[in-house]
Amino acid sequence: MIKEEKPKKDFNINVDEMSRAGVQFGHRTFRIHPKIKPYLAGARNNIHIIDLEKTAEKLKEALKFINEIIIEEKVLLLVGTKIQYKDLVESVAKEGGLPFVSERWLGGTFTNFEIIKKRIGYFKDLEKKKKEGGLEKYTKKERAKIDEQLKEFEKKFGGIKNLEKLPDIIFVLDMKKDEIAIKEARMKKIKVIAIAHTNVNPELADFPIPANDDARSSVQYILEKVKEVILSARQKTPKESLRDPTGQAESKKRETEKK
Repeated sequence: MIKEEKPKKDFNINVDEMSRAGVQFGHRTFRIHPKIKPYLAGARNNIHIIDLEKTAEKLKEALKFINEIIIEEKVLLLVGTKIQYKDLVESVAKEGGLPFVSERWLGGTFTNFEIIKKRIGYFKDLEKKKKEGGLEKYTKKERAKIDEQLKEFEKKFGGIKNLEKLPDIIFVLDMKKDEIAIKEARMKKIKVIAIAHTNVNPELADFPIPANDDARSSVQYILEKVKEVILSARQKTPKESLRDPTGQAESKKRETEKK
């Protein structure tokens, strides 16, 4: 009799590895939000120390939820705009087929989504015209201006240009820096997963993960676990197109066929 393989419930979360990554280091003791106190283990040299056992528990809950939503073919938007890990955000998002925001959050991305979609539509139309040679009729100066516009659009909308509807969930890596994203998500009843440092209210997230959101190594540890879960869950979705909700794989496929 063949035993059915069950998904790992612990997601290989290791407290020692988290400690080496600096996940436990909070802010200075005077920078604390009172609602984060249940997740603290104490303080050292005026720095709050996060209880990694509780971090592990909350991270497992978030990963379990991510596994479920990816299998259910729902869309997860990754938001991380700090300079020190923007490249990590883009890498994990592209590997996992996720839409993402790694530059400044544009106010109204959710609350004025239809307007944002129109701007993205204009951006994609310009991209298409350039690719098909439709800009040759313009002067060199005009084309240079359009190229600058395209660069600016790519910076603003590149990670969400294939987002056809509001995402079902967002994962925010810094609740303080991207508090507007969380506020808009809550207004639109979009579920929020977030890293909660010691200076924020963890209750603003549906799935808070108490952890250091400043250290690249800390965020990288968490993102690697997220990526592992997403790639595993993608294999369980029934259609190839649904494994790539951003449309990146299909776009690359079309480009390859044209060559």
